[in-house]
Amino acid sequence: MFDKTDYFLNREISWLKFNSRVLLEAEDKTKPLLERLKFIAITASNLDEFFMIRVAGLKHQLDNHVTKLDIAGLTVAEQLREICGATHAQVKAQYRYVKAVISELEAHAIYFNDVQSLPGKAREWIESYFMHTIYPVLTPMAVDARHPFPFLANRSLNLAVILTREEETKTAVIQVPAVLPRIVEVPGYAKRRRFVFQEEIIRTYCDRLFHGYTITDIVPFRITRNADLLIDEEEAEDLLAEVEKSLRQRKRGQAVRLEIGKTTNQEFKKFLTEALGIVEDEVYEIAGPIDTTCFFKFAELPGFEHLRYEEIVPQTPADLVGKEDLFAAIRERDILLHHPYESFGPVVDFIRLAAEDPKVLAIKQTLYRVGGKSPIVRALMQAAENGKQVTVLVELKARFDEENNIIWARRLEEAGAHVIYGLVGLKTHAKIALVVRQEESGIKRYVHMATGNYNTSTAKVYTDFGLFTANDQFGADASGFFNVLSGHSDPPVWNKIVVAPLGLRQKIKSLIDREIDFAQKGKAAYIIAKMNALIDPDIIVKLYEASSQGVKIDLVIRGICGLKPGIPGVSENIAVRSIVGRFLEHSRVLYVANGGEGRAYLSSADWMPRNLNERVELMFPVEDPGHVARIKATLDLMLKDNQKTHLMRRGGDYRRADKRGKLINSQEELCQAARMAAKLPEITLDQRLKPLYRKEE
Repeated sequence: MFDKTDYFLNREISWLKFNSRVLLEAEDKTKPLLERLKFIAITASNLDEFFMIRVAGLKHQLDNHVTKLDIAGLTVAEQLREICGATHAQVKAQYRYVKAVISELEAHAIYFNDVQSLPGKAREWIESYFMHTIYPVLTPMAVDARHPFPFLANRSLNLAVILTREEETKTAVIQVPAVLPRIVEVPGYAKRRRFVFQEEIIRTYCDRLFHGYTITDIVPFRITRNADLLIDEEEAEDLLAEVEKSLRQRKRGQAVRLEIGKTTNQEFKKFLTEALGIVEDEVYEIAGPIDTTCFFKFAELPGFEHLRYEEIVPQTPADLVGKEDLFAAIRERDILLHHPYESFGPVVDFIRLAAEDPKVLAIKQTLYRVGGKSPIVRALMQAAENGKQVTVLVELKARFDEENNIIWARRLEEAGAHVIYGLVGLKTHAKIALVVRQEESGIKRYVHMATGNYNTSTAKVYTDFGLFTANDQFGADASGFFNVLSGHSDPPVWNKIVVAPLGLRQKIKSLIDREIDFAQKGKAAYIIAKMNALIDPDIIVKLYEASSQGVKIDLVIRGICGLKPGIPGVSENIAVRSIVGRFLEHSRVLYVANGGEGRAYLSSADWMPRNLNERVELMFPVEDPGHVARIKATLDLMLKDNQKTHLMRRGGDYRRADKRGKLINSQEELCQAARMAAKLPEITLDQRLKPLYRKEE
């Protein structure tokens, strides 16, 4: 009844709409200019990954004549056609914003120049920089009968140089050196900052590389390749070695996109597409600097703090204000953390103190994405060197963090930690740490669980919840969980936690069924679910069933959403919104009214088939009534947001929330609430946010 293809949205198109919402942040003139530039870089990076994984996967299916339809009833070819139209339009919009932001930067004495527009002394400096810094690194590669088209690395920026001598035409390729700065500042300006792209410098002086030839055209281009890893875990004798081998292959994957500077040289464009084995639809003509991910670094330009967000200092978590002994505080009561509004420091301290504490016997932890300079991993290494039993599950298959995780895995092993790589065929995406401590009363287990990674960098910009507990039932569950991961133990009967792929799907559906039952009995029935993505058809059908039975459902889905709200008799009780702001909304939260006794659950899992079927994930209840109330108040605030919220229409398009009435930016309000809580920890979140509700009252 609820599984008609008309009731679902295509995953890839939904994701592209999300990336468009991110790109709209670059249009927001209330946002600092360098932050707008950063959002352009974010969308470019997102598109890179989308092509390397999602588009590459669809192309692989097309080549292998896969006939399976997606949940919206689209064939692979139809999906690729829709993606093509949407991405071409998105790239054009991206470069409109690039042009607009760069133009606005000039009002703040920041200029992007071509070499010829610079005054004489500046051109002399650029020429010297080229000859002494860039030139020695360049390697022009001829392309002719004796020199086949060279292999060019994934996402490398290149210049194709068309050369003539007498009536002979030749082609050469120059790779723009990634080891040198992409954006070069021209020195010598006191009041104005002038910058030139490295490829513009090479274009200007590359005739120095081709003596005896006339350059008739120079065309910048960039190739995106299939970067998905194909690993046969069943046959792999050494998973770490197999992942390393696949990483090497990633750089040589099939081309899936060609970005090329606008050119009238159609012959060269045809030559390039044939050499790469791609079709016209996969060619993106760029009116601006190719690869705007370079603006990530540029947005941190020193001396222009007024063009960036005012720094927000994460506050001491309300539950820890005035507490000097972390373990004692956790024994006293469960502690709820909300990052980045509250500091991630206590999580780092949890592992660091455990590493130093002579009473701690063992530390066990999962690591998915930990960052390049992880204090948590260093603390785990120190713990192992201090003689404690340290067990760490490092997920080697965390996409685009594989190399980093391999490095940390080796260092942990060298320090004496026991490193495991999880279960065959499953990624371990759960976020949990267990500290086993010898105390006067006996062994005590302390547990940290979270919706986000143990990554100190992303904890500053991703919104996530975490929970510390010394509850014995959670402790027993944590021990059982690590035994399943590290040994040959069958899953135990869990006391509190729910684990995918063995029971999480069933638990979510049972909670929705309970709300249906409450609705039928005339009791409070309401669901708020917040996550990054909702695409699992089984869960969507269950939500449709709940809506049809009168359960009100509010969904806060940052990215992909395959559910259509507002379908009469199906989803008219469902509202879908996406919040895109300064922080990346990353927490996964489920709140159910439960007949009037509200319950809250936190999880590492989005509601996607891969999370529920192919990953080791955790969902855990929040049991402290004060914490449940705080989570509910946080969700209610998000539902009131009319500054950074986009509301989904029935057809899958989004519109900005109505900004009439009191303007509410939920992320800014939560920052203010965290500052107030650090000063007055005894007040509730409702009280901290009281000014928001005065208008309604």
